[in-house]
Amino acid sequence: MPATIIDSSIFGNIFSTAAMRRVWSDENRTEKYLDIEAALAKVQGRLGIIPAEAAAEIVRRCSLGNIDMERLRVQTERIGYPVLGVVEQIVEHCSGDLGQWCHWGATTQDITDTATVLQIREGLALVGEDLREISASLADLARRHRLTPMAGRSNLQQAVPVTFGYKMAGILAAIERHRARLEQLRPRALVGEFAGAAGTLSSLPTGAMETQQALMAELQLEQPVIAWHTLRDSIAEVGCFLGLVTATLGKLAMDVKLMMQTEVGEVYEPFAHGRGSSSTMPQKRNPISSCYIHACASVVRQHVAALLDAMVADHERSTGPWEIEWIALPEAFLLSAGALAQAKLISAGLEIDAARMEANLGLTRGLVMSEAVMMALGPHMGRARAHDVVYEICREAARTDRPLAELLRADKEIAHHLDDAAIERLCDPSGHLGQAATMVDRVLERRRD
Repeated sequence: MPATIIDSSIFGNIFSTAAMRRVWSDENRTEKYLDIEAALAKVQGRLGIIPAEAAAEIVRRCSLGNIDMERLRVQTERIGYPVLGVVEQIVEHCSGDLGQWCHWGATTQDITDTATVLQIREGLALVGEDLREISASLADLARRHRLTPMAGRSNLQQAVPVTFGYKMAGILAAIERHRARLEQLRPRALVGEFAGAAGTLSSLPTGAMETQQALMAELQLEQPVIAWHTLRDSIAEVGCFLGLVTATLGKLAMDVKLMMQTEVGEVYEPFAHGRGSSSTMPQKRNPISSCYIHACASVVRQHVAALLDAMVADHERSTGPWEIEWIALPEAFLLSAGALAQAKLISAGLEIDAARMEANLGLTRGLVMSEAVMMALGPHMGRARAHDVVYEICREAARTDRPLAELLRADKEIAHHLDDAAIERLCDPSGHLGQAATMVDRVLERRRD
């Protein structure tokens, strides 16, 4: 009976995805154990470390269909780890004594860690594909709204005009950095483990390094330079990467939530009948996906902290920190998948109200253009004096609810430097978008296909 939000038959596909659940499932984890045991037997048979006949028999028996999962549960509860239970069942299926060569020279953590790395590889592939799709959608938004003016906001107050394309291009640039990080991360994270009891491979008097090298080649993983049983930086780095990705998705969700406010109304999450409605307030259209992203990203960050804590391991084989990863890493991937899925939905179908963005720019009756006026006056009266003059006029405009341009024209000192046409031009938001379009173009040019 599912008990967590991730495995829930009701909530599961909101907070995660079926594809990521499969990666971290008991069945896939066990299959990875079998893949590694088969690969180990195969390369050791080829190297003459174990009899070729035994290698062939072990490879033949390393099938998930030969594993009684209920029995494995009981064995794991008794032993404390599932690998030995898997090996015991492989051995039982092998003919004669041939199974005794299974798991030759390996230790439980070798198989467990390498299986985790194989799962990480599959999980990162899913993350990478999701990032690619989000990148494409954000690029489309940035391109289409390159010149769509809206209010830039600082401390939740209107600051200066920007464009909606600029806002999306900023998030797109972060997504592209994550895609680059993923490529840089893979060589460090996708390193297998085969090192024996204390990491020295003393279990194999001959052919130890040859076995390690061939095993990693068979599994298409990097060969470790030295054992990393209690040096967990690569696992923690994967968690940190997921934390960075989901935090950026959280930034996207935060902006969407704020722009969906009734008083703002500039964007809306994709519409579906009944989505975001209230049981008592029929008019509401709540930011559903953004809320789920926020929740997933927050919990992923807690798992990142746990994975960093798991790095503090004792001696050559740890007494507890390792098991932290068993809890935190799968959940970090699963919740990241949920956040990515919701972000794909938002970015691909976000509804933009450009007219509302333009209307909101006019709410302050020109005050949003005070920086432009100040900078235009700066060469004539000095920046500090220009700031003070415009500041006082802005206070008067806010107090009397009069347009900024009207008060600027009435000020004799300003009129001496700026005529009516210049004032009108300076108070037009669409004419003061800075380098927003140029920056959008730069992000789009550097975006990877």
